[in-house]
Amino acid sequence: MEEGTKVTPKFTTEFLDRQVPGDPRIDELKKWCDQFTQSGLMPSYEGGVYGNLSFRLKPENRFIITSSGMKETSAAESFVKVDRVDLEQKIVYAAGQREPSSESMFHYLIYQKRPEVNAVFHGHCQKLLDNQARLGLVSTEWEKPYGTMELADQIMTVLGKNDFLIIKNHGFISLGKNMAAAGDLALKTMARCAFD
Repeated sequence: MEEGTKVTPKFTTEFLDRQVPGDPRIDELKKWCDQFTQSGLMPSYEGGVYGNLSFRLKPENRFIITSSGMKETSAAESFVKVDRVDLEQKIVYAAGQREPSSESMFHYLIYQKRPEVNAVFHGHCQKLLDNQARLGLVSTEWEKPYGTMELADQIMTVLGKNDFLIIKNHGFISLGKNMAAAGDLALKTMARCAFD
């Protein structure tokens, strides 16, 4: 993605509610957003940050995710609840004051396929892309546009039981049973770029 590119979701958002979602775990998600930004896993651009983090809401596949073009992790309105996704119609049903992340569809698919996963962290780090083969990291085969079902399909093709994977020429996804597991895995994998 080019520097300063405006992020435009490739789906329609239908808001079920315009209230800011309330969940005590949002504070933990804010801390991980800050840590990812400071560590270079979610680089900044003029309109926000590159990346999106989410955690699962029980039951089923609902989740809280960072908003599209999130600028301030401290702002409550930077977080959106995704209630469900109609993949055929490309409609995301959400609650919040801002559009959900442009990658909400692949977060939904991962939660659907991997019931043990409770956090999906997606960021961008050139070091990880450059060291993917050397570190033996699983990668999607083809480069596809962000926010599309084509990209989501590529991810699902290689997901399997992998908790960390590279999206070709794009970024990474780190999964965990909780936010700490997903965040720590990303930080440890990035650290391997320097030491392996």
